[in-house]
Amino acid sequence: MKILITGGHLTPALAIIDELKKTKPNIEIIFVGRKYSLDSEKTLSLEYKEITKRKILFIPFYAGRLTRVINFQSIINFLKIPLGFISGFFVINQYRPDFVLSFGSYLALPIVFWSYIYKIPIFTHEQTINPGLANRIIAQFAKKIFVSFEKAKDHFKKRQVILTGNPIRKSVFEIVKKPFNIKKDRPVIYITGGSLGSHSINLHIKKILKSLLKKYIVIHQTGDTKQYHDYEDLLKIKENLPIELKRNYFLVKHFFEDEIGYIYSISDLVIGRSGANTFFELLYLKKPVIFIPLPWSAGKEQQYHAEIFAKAGCGEIFHQIETSEKLLRLIDKMINNLSFYKKNFSNLQNLYHENAASFIIKEIFS
Repeated sequence: MKILITGGHLTPALAIIDELKKTKPNIEIIFVGRKYSLDSEKTLSLEYKEITKRKILFIPFYAGRLTRVINFQSIINFLKIPLGFISGFFVINQYRPDFVLSFGSYLALPIVFWSYIYKIPIFTHEQTINPGLANRIIAQFAKKIFVSFEKAKDHFKKRQVILTGNPIRKSVFEIVKKPFNIKKDRPVIYITGGSLGSHSINLHIKKILKSLLKKYIVIHQTGDTKQYHDYEDLLKIKENLPIELKRNYFLVKHFFEDEIGYIYSISDLVIGRSGANTFFELLYLKKPVIFIPLPWSAGKEQQYHAEIFAKAGCGEIFHQIETSEKLLRLIDKMINNLSFYKKNFSNLQNLYHENAASFIIKEIFS
């Protein structure tokens, strides 16, 4: 038996894959995704590294999409749409999976379309409160639609929707590998813009880095986008820091799956985007956060996620157009009141769904 997994959200896919390998070892798993982080660069994507590390067949796939901004790149993306559907045909025709599990995005749409034509059962998972266009289309072909938020049900046919919560990778709860040893003699802040990083967040941190390092230990995941060379710029800044500040700054391009558990375990405050994966991981770990919503996220989903944390008293919201000095003030405020933010996680317990990965797998094979 064979299952094909595809889509734009890696971490819940990894949670499902790891659960499949544990509970259904005879199932053949195929993953269809991006080999490179950006089409314009040849930097291997995190999904390619993580999937191949698990010795799972990885099929590189490229597809076009519609964007809200009209420029040269958006025209190229539009022209790639038919090429993506042609490629999708060859993938499905060659591998003929028994099931397809989609985690949304424009990347999954051609695969889902041809799976439907070939009468292959399709299942999809929607992470966010407000689904994007691609997932709303994918849902039309799906046998079952799994959602993380109760409110997401409103966007789909009721008879097909199942509230499962968001599959969480086990690695966030486990200390498997320490990328570095930290002597925790002060609060630890973990800054991340996701697997690709965030140039906007990195720019803010450059401006307030010295002030942060005087009081805190900073773990900073910059991403590895060659266009901005943030990692290289920050590495130069680090090299020129006084020794007493330099030792408080831990700089990386990205963390691997077996490293993230240690990073979360030692962090007192997280600063990053408010995508669904980060939202649910911090919810389960009860980690206070400053969310910096991606302004152009589909349907303002990241803003909605950030507002849930802020209204519950578990975090704060910072908009990237605001001043770096405001971000510094927010950090100081939260560090000085960590116990207040931690106790408020009880306000979000209704969003906690344990064993989402195993529940989804059971539904697929029932």
